[in-house]
Amino acid sequence: MDIRPAATLVLTRDTAEGLQVLLLQRTWEAVFLPGFYVFPGGGVDETEALGREHALGPEDAEISQIMSLDEGGADFMLAAVRECFEEAGVLLARTDTGQLVPADHPVHQDREALFQGEISFADLCHKHGLTIPLDQLAYLGHWTTPPGPPRRFDTRFFITPAPNGQIAHHDGIETIDHVWLTPAQALDDHRAGRRLLGLPTLQTLRMLSDFDSTEAAMRYAHANPPAPTPSKPWPALKKGKTVELEPGAPAFDEARKLDPEGEGSTRAEIIPGQPVEIAAGVIRLTAPNPGMMTGPGTNTYILGRERFTVLDPGPDNQAHIEKILELTGGVIDQVVVTHTHLDHSPAVATLKAKTGCRVFGLPAPEGPGQDQTFYADDEPEDGDLIVTEAGILKTIHTPGHASNHQCFLLLDQQLLFSGDHIMQGSTVVINPPDGDMKAYIESLYELLAEPVQFIAPAHGFLMGQPGVVIDYLITHRLAREHKIERALQQAGPADLKTITAKAYDDVPDALHGVASRSALAHLLKLQAEGKATIQDQSWAAISSR
Repeated sequence: MDIRPAATLVLTRDTAEGLQVLLLQRTWEAVFLPGFYVFPGGGVDETEALGREHALGPEDAEISQIMSLDEGGADFMLAAVRECFEEAGVLLARTDTGQLVPADHPVHQDREALFQGEISFADLCHKHGLTIPLDQLAYLGHWTTPPGPPRRFDTRFFITPAPNGQIAHHDGIETIDHVWLTPAQALDDHRAGRRLLGLPTLQTLRMLSDFDSTEAAMRYAHANPPAPTPSKPWPALKKGKTVELEPGAPAFDEARKLDPEGEGSTRAEIIPGQPVEIAAGVIRLTAPNPGMMTGPGTNTYILGRERFTVLDPGPDNQAHIEKILELTGGVIDQVVVTHTHLDHSPAVATLKAKTGCRVFGLPAPEGPGQDQTFYADDEPEDGDLIVTEAGILKTIHTPGHASNHQCFLLLDQQLLFSGDHIMQGSTVVINPPDGDMKAYIESLYELLAEPVQFIAPAHGFLMGQPGVVIDYLITHRLAREHKIERALQQAGPADLKTITAKAYDDVPDALHGVASRSALAHLLKLQAEGKATIQDQSWAAISSR
């Protein structure tokens, strides 16, 4: 799939409430991000470079250098200005007198012609004698759509103060609503499920929430252009041969961390039984239990160099247990368990019997798939610290996937052992009654506040950019929840099967049985929030009015 260059413009204004930004809601019929609130923006047009002769400020070479491009940086800026005019009706341009375009300027009459492609942006500027002040834009961010969505974009984000006097209004075709909000208000709306926000929008809003004025935000953006994002393949080994890992590949972040010189010494595959040192004093050992729910297998983490802590010892598999004992020499002081599903904790009993180790974890809840033989010597609470030779582990209670789930943060190395709360390559199963979607999403938000550099999941490779990973999970879940709400409004009262069919119409019918468990988890969350009700097995929406 081709990755299309795109540009986005963050319009800001100062109010009594603080800095506000303009957000547009995309139509529900859009192929990409339907119903989401976004900043004005879109693809870079092939004719964008023709507009350079109407640009004021730095030359393309200077702009491109700031953006880590060989050339064409000015074209991204021009595209951002053009798209903002098309989608929001706000044009950052100067007249032949040097004044910013006012609200009653005749150029506004050509907005529709520009949108329909009847006139190019360069011709529009020529027709009205306008120049585009690129020096009023600051480079704010860079985001490439990861694999998966139907369309992918290489998007550059810019920020500029909204011209005084012009009034934003959505186009009614690609965008169906617009709103000015402070970044904090927008983030609160997203968390409460009132407004859908995409991953790069969330990241940008979090950055801007630190500023109380446009001047402060612009000053920061000019002084701190974003660092280049990884764009080149990274070498690694797979089946004994060197392969090139593309950015976004499962093993990419781990390869860059463990092999910063790019010598191709790391593996691009997880092989059960083969230990990998993923951090100072931390070894990953994967159990031989691959499958649809476990991926390449369950990861056990061994912390220490002379005396050891074993985190998630895994299933009751003799070969795996023997390998743990071999790597530790049997000197295991303690075992820490994220939760008691059958692929995580059953090996505890054997390790306890052979080494006398102390066991940390929470009791198994009732229900299938739980290790009812699990017994803990210590039941750590949220915030409790556990001392290991590799550093101090901070306990973080993260219910959702399981009511007794805990993550553990290795503080000095800012390495989060996420158990099944965050997995690589798939979303986590939330299966009521023990699985709780509301608790799961709230736990994800709690993790955003922790100082994490890498995530070590129970299934998969090391994961970088933890904030991006967590925001993606939240956005994915809330986007599905919005589909369920819309299904309730359109088809309710309706039973679970009907709602699942409508809300998971992008999932094969054969998987609707599994999907119905997630649908139920979302419905129970909506019920807890006063947005849905059930009577005689039929779910219905509760009007907010």
